[in-house]
Amino acid sequence: MGESIGSPALWGGFFVFVFAMLALDLGLLNRGSHTVSAKQALRFTALWVSLGLMFGAGMWWQFGSRLGLEFLTGYVIEYSLSVDNIFVFIIIFRAFRVPNEYQHRVLFWGILGALILRMAMILMGSALVQRFHIVLYGFGAFLLWTGLKILFTKDDDGEENPEESAVVRQVRKLIPTTKELHGNAFFVVEAGRRMATPLFICLVTVEISDVIFAVDSIPAIFGITQDPFVVFTSNIFAIMGLRSLYFLLAQWVTLFRFLKTGLGIVLSFVGLKMLSGALTLINEAWAVHIHPAISLGVIVSVLVISIVASAVIPVKEVPPETDKPA
Repeated sequence: MGESIGSPALWGGFFVFVFAMLALDLGLLNRGSHTVSAKQALRFTALWVSLGLMFGAGMWWQFGSRLGLEFLTGYVIEYSLSVDNIFVFIIIFRAFRVPNEYQHRVLFWGILGALILRMAMILMGSALVQRFHIVLYGFGAFLLWTGLKILFTKDDDGEENPEESAVVRQVRKLIPTTKELHGNAFFVVEAGRRMATPLFICLVTVEISDVIFAVDSIPAIFGITQDPFVVFTSNIFAIMGLRSLYFLLAQWVTLFRFLKTGLGIVLSFVGLKMLSGALTLINEAWAVHIHPAISLGVIVSVLVISIVASAVIPVKEVPPETDKPA
């Protein structure tokens, strides 16, 4: 396995770009608490998608078509998996009763934490893959199992309340917490005692949910490329655009009812692609090589079909219950 294309200068330049965009976002464009409008969310979503595509084009021009396609494929997978994150974020904000004008602050710091956590997970995963190549087959089996589970497991009707989770209860035991929100503050001082607000507990819950989703998404990108720089940058561009995508799709996310099925097919496809490499352990002649362009085409086609099907196929209406005679 070759070395990463990411030189220290390239890594450093990318980090400078990311933190400059975060500073611009928080310090200038989103200063103060306010409700993000659909128009503003659309502009920022278009901006982040454009930046991601431009970066992919730059990778293609600088390092060749293969790495450019690998970046774009990983970016598409990660961005599509973000829709599941959005659904969970909606549940979390409802459970903690966070007003719309405070949600962008929670998501900003949540994304900043996700950058750090995902970088650690990616570097550890990359080190394992480079040292023990067989780990890739474990990733493939896990993704195939996850994809099949999504396809053949029905969604539960009830939604688990994040406030009642074991992790949140443990955090409340360790950190004194107020009962009510105090504006957009994460911590306040009451009776001379520093206490966390429910907004901080909400932030912790958002971070935990992102780590759980990363367990699926990061192995999926390792199924496309094993270059740490490509894995990390495709992840980060998708995460950076997640906040604006949330405000754009929060009201309509339930309309994409077949997208989860599409994601199950995508994860199963990537898992099988990774497991196909295990055939070389038996016989080199059995090696299966799928060109990155084919992988990208399959993934984009499945996602587009699932979205179009969600819009075209009508929802089955449940007939109302009729009163039975006594």
